Amino acid sequence: MTKIDSKDFCVREGDKVNLQKWATAVKPVYKSKAQYHQSLGDHVAQLSEQQQLLYASNRYAVLLIFQAMDAAGKDGAIKHVMSGVNPQGCQVFSFKHPSVAELQHDFLWRTTRDLPERGRIGIFNRSYYEEMLIARVHPEILRSEGLPDASVDESKIWPDRYRSITDLERHLFHNGTRIIKFFLHLSKDEQRRRFLERIDEPEKNWKFSLADIEERKFWNDYMKAYEECLSATSTTACPWYVVPADDKMNARLIVSQIVLDTLEGLKMSFPKTDAKRQQELQAIRKHLAT
Repeated sequence: MTKIDSKDFCVREGDKVNLQKWATAVKPVYKSKAQYHQSLGDHVAQLSEQQQLLYASNRYAVLLIFQAMDAAGKDGAIKHVMSGVNPQGCQVFSFKHPSVAELQHDFLWRTTRDLPERGRIGIFNRSYYEEMLIARVHPEILRSEGLPDASVDESKIWPDRYRSITDLERHLFHNGTRIIKFFLHLSKDEQRRRFLERIDEPEKNWKFSLADIEERKFWNDYMKAYEECLSATSTTACPWYVVPADDKMNARLIVSQIVLDTLEGLKMSFPKTDAKRQQELQAIRKHLAT
């Protein structure tokens, strides 16, 4: 398998993102489907080991955020990449349209309730970043949130919300949470192909709705919203990764390598057993041997 360099997909802090210059398809890092399965299996096994270290050392939490246009493969990436992780150490949360109760709070409230605790991996399938995307493309959603009139000033609200997000993520970083943010970058043509596949294959019909087609009409608006969001909120501590998503298998290998690189960079180890604990263990061993 071709070596994957995480830096190739990372948005550097201060960069102005133009998504037309970021590929939706790159040369596959695998040579065959068999090699893909072998490489993904290796990544999954290594992720399982790192997750055990994360849980045992109990010093860090890890939050994976997935954002993308419809049909980009978020669900599949989460399912395949995290398939070997102990369910007790990992939780997945999907965020749809906010409920009436959630609209009574600030835009970060509903997601911060589900942040992972130390020793665990949390996965957000969509996240607080939805407020920078769908609410920007559809201003009527913003107006339905019951905010003071002054707060809905579009010349101020987005910079203010970007600042709220980066402040939150900086706070989390300094308290041991490592945030890895993925934008699965899908082409409009590939989305069309996947939508047709969902219509033509009965077992995939449930994945498709007319709302998907309606949102597709706003493609250019979403691309602009993503560009501004990625530019404003990718930091050295909590970077965005733009992952080419036209090839699902390639995207999964890239995602899993980035997660692995982040976990290995924490240089975790199992807690050392001190002399007192050794004495306790030997006493227990002696008791069990009799």
